[in-house]
Amino acid sequence: MIKPKVCILRSAGTNCDKETAAAFRLAGAECELLHINSLVNRQRMLSDFHILALPGGFSYGDDIASGKIFANELRFKLADSLRQFIAEGKLIIGICNGFQILVKSGLLPGSAELKQNTSLIINDSGKFESRWVYLKPAGKCVWTKGLKKIIYLPVAHGEGKFVTQDKTVLNSLKKNKQIVFQYCDVKGKSSGYPDNPNGSMENIAGICDETGRVFGLMPHPERHIFAAAHPRNWELKSKIEGDGLQIFRNGVKYVRENL
Repeated sequence: MIKPKVCILRSAGTNCDKETAAAFRLAGAECELLHINSLVNRQRMLSDFHILALPGGFSYGDDIASGKIFANELRFKLADSLRQFIAEGKLIIGICNGFQILVKSGLLPGSAELKQNTSLIINDSGKFESRWVYLKPAGKCVWTKGLKKIIYLPVAHGEGKFVTQDKTVLNSLKKNKQIVFQYCDVKGKSSGYPDNPNGSMENIAGICDETGRVFGLMPHPERHIFAAAHPRNWELKSKIEGDGLQIFRNGVKYVRENL
């Protein structure tokens, strides 16, 4: 059986790479943590991997805007490799800062020209939001198959408000079932702040491209792979796994069955 190979791509300021690697390893994958320069200088090839993961953190100190510098490196230095990677049916996941990178590089919602048409901007609260939120899975993403109707994950971001100025983009996301996660209350109903921690349009917490294989989300699934991480873990009794682990397992399973 194939053991999926995951590239955990980092830069200066990335700080969730080891946690992301730990989640993928627990799910059955083989991981390698690489600095982006390793791919840019062709010391390593993206084609050697099955999954590309862009973890959370503050890449390049979030100068200019969160994830923008890293996104520009992807667009202008690795565009051809990324297009080929996606064309081969491989997977990409971006978490928090990784989601910001995917959006600002144009890889999400997906553009052949890598044109940015959505963004993640400063939270409506005007402050860094670091706490747990409820999420309602939706859409057609391969990363979220088999999840419960409502899951619980932590967020930690200052620029997580999903926006677009183009109504056709939002309508397309809905029509193509590319809205993967929406913030909600404990009963799964749409709600405002604090259930929606940043003011995202349509309570959007994560989206995918039209293939369902390129996925980005603001919450951190790698921080809830064990039930013990849950803030009310004593209520979970015999449960061992956290809500986030299934996301990584789905990626690993997809590679084993399709690549």
